[in-house]
Amino acid sequence: MALYDIPIHTLQGADSKLGSFAGQTLLVVNVASKCGLTPQYEGLERLQKAYGDRGFSVVGFPCNQFLGQEPGSAEEIAQFCSATYGVSFPLMEKIDVNGDNRHPIYAELTATPDSEGAAGDITWNFEKFLVSGTGEIVGRFRPQIEPEDPAIVDAIEASLSA
Repeated sequence: MALYDIPIHTLQGADSKLGSFAGQTLLVVNVASKCGLTPQYEGLERLQKAYGDRGFSVVGFPCNQFLGQEPGSAEEIAQFCSATYGVSFPLMEKIDVNGDNRHPIYAELTATPDSEGAAGDITWNFEKFLVSGTGEIVGRFRPQIEPEDPAIVDAIEASLSA
């Protein structure tokens, strides 16, 4: 199944698909509110503001699989992200990114290798995938790579220029 065709739900529970973002470059990220990497929301939001008007969007997928670092309800997640980091990019429903209940979106994403050629399971919160406007997965960036790292910024700009 193509990445754009996989059913998802917004954080508010509405039916959606990544296909609703067709034509936009996406940075898909598994996020968490109580993680040491949670401050990456700041960089993600800066990317959203810098490139949003050029056909780019961050898309966050809350996940509670890493030491229970996203325990909140949808309402609590939305409130935290808005009040703490001013998040304006779309957040989807809380999902599993690894294991038997891995969401089909992440089954597709995790088949993509990172810059060192390693594919497979998500290693921690804030792993990032760059998706082109045609739905092709064009980059994978491990959690420790900050959102505004030159490798990510350069990949976003290249995708937007393609």
